[in-house]
Amino acid sequence: MDKNSITPSFPMPLRGLLLLTGMYTFAWSAFFRYFGEDFLKWLSMNPDYLAESNTNVFGIFGMILGFLIFMSAFYPISWQYLILVGIVGHLALLVWVFIAFIPDLGWNKRTVFQIGFNQIIWLVLLTIVYLRSVKVKKYLQTLESK
Repeated sequence: MDKNSITPSFPMPLRGLLLLTGMYTFAWSAFFRYFGEDFLKWLSMNPDYLAESNTNVFGIFGMILGFLIFMSAFYPISWQYLILVGIVGHLALLVWVFIAFIPDLGWNKRTVFQIGFNQIIWLVLLTIVYLRSVKVKKYLQTLESK
């Protein structure tokens, strides 16, 4: 192999990012699961808000998603499908927030935070991690075929 060629690798900070994403998704979804009505009141920025949305299913889905993303950090090259599940799951959560919560809660700084930071940023980061894992897997497969 040429000394100047770049060898793709999957560095530890990317694994750490997967761990962090999984834990953060799990924790944020636990708020929806266990503190649903109060959490929606907080998101609405209106203490008189009557929470009619059921947040249990959203929370459980997010907690399962967070666990799967967390597990993908242990073998990110072999378990790429778990990273892909995380991407699709965050897309589903994003659509879910738009459809189920935004019409009732309205747009404010807390709902924008929920959409921007808790869904979109993690979605972008997971996509970057997934693309890196695909690149490393392709490189490893070319080494095996030689």
